[in-house]
Amino acid sequence: MRSQAEKGRLFRELHSRPGLLLLPNPWDAGTAKLLASLGFEALATTSLGMSNALGRADGDGSVSRAELLENCRVIAAATDLPVNADLENGYADDPKEAATILRDAAAVGISGGSLEDWSGERVYDFNHAVERVAAGVEMARSLPVPFTFTARADGLIRGQPDLDDAIKRLQAFEKAGADVLYAPGLRDLASMKTVVGSVGKPLNVVMSAGDPDLTAEQIAAVGVKRISVGGALSRLALAAFMKGARDMKGGNFTWMRETMPSKDLKAVFRARS
Repeated sequence: MRSQAEKGRLFRELHSRPGLLLLPNPWDAGTAKLLASLGFEALATTSLGMSNALGRADGDGSVSRAELLENCRVIAAATDLPVNADLENGYADDPKEAATILRDAAAVGISGGSLEDWSGERVYDFNHAVERVAAGVEMARSLPVPFTFTARADGLIRGQPDLDDAIKRLQAFEKAGADVLYAPGLRDLASMKTVVGSVGKPLNVVMSAGDPDLTAEQIAAVGVKRISVGGALSRLALAAFMKGARDMKGGNFTWMRETMPSKDLKAVFRARS
C-alpha cells in the first residue's frame, strides 16, 4: 500500500499532468475496491451515496461529522488510491472552524477534499465564502502530507443560477489559493468552456448535474480537468436494486441473470484485502 504522503503526491500529479482525471464516487469499502479493480487512478467520496447507505436523506443534517469522517477512513483504507472527500460545509459557518475538517480528513487517510459555500440554508455571502476558502487553504498548507484543496461555488444548484456569480466566486477562490475549483450545476459544454476560460486552476465538473449525452472526450476538449459523478453511481445501484425487488414482489426472478457473479466479487475483494 502507498503511504499517505505518496497518495497525496500522486493526487497532485494527477491534476498537473496533461489529460482528464476521471474521479468515480464509491460510498463504502466494497464499491471502492470494485472501482479500483477497473483501473481508476483516484476516488472521491459522496455525501449522497453515504446517506443512501445509512438510510437517511442527504443534506438534512442527519449525518454527523464523525460519521462522515468514518466513511472517509473506510474508503481511504480500502485501496491504495488517493481519495478526495466531499466534506460538506465543514459542519461550521466559521471559516477556521470549518477548515479543521480538512485536518481531520487528512488524519484518516484522505488526500484532498472540498468545502461548500452553502450553509445548509443559504449560500454564504461573497466575502464570507472567500474567507472560508482562505482558511481552508491555510489549513491544507499546514498539513504534514500533501493535500489538494477544492473550493466549491454551490449557487447553481442552490437556487442562484447565476453563472457570472459562480465565476466571480471561483476567481476569488483561485486568488485565495484553492488548488481545484468546482461549481456543481454546469450542464452544457458552453458553460463549462466559459468557466474554464475564466479561471486558471483545474476545474471539476460533476456529471450528475451535466448533460448525460456528453462524453468525457467532449468535456476534456473544452478544458475541464476533472470529472466526478457525485451520488449517481449510488442512485444507479439503487435503481437496479429496486427493479429487482419489484420483480421479486411480482414473482419474477429473471433479474438474477444480470447480477455480478459471486466468483468475480470474491476475486476483487480477495485480491485487495
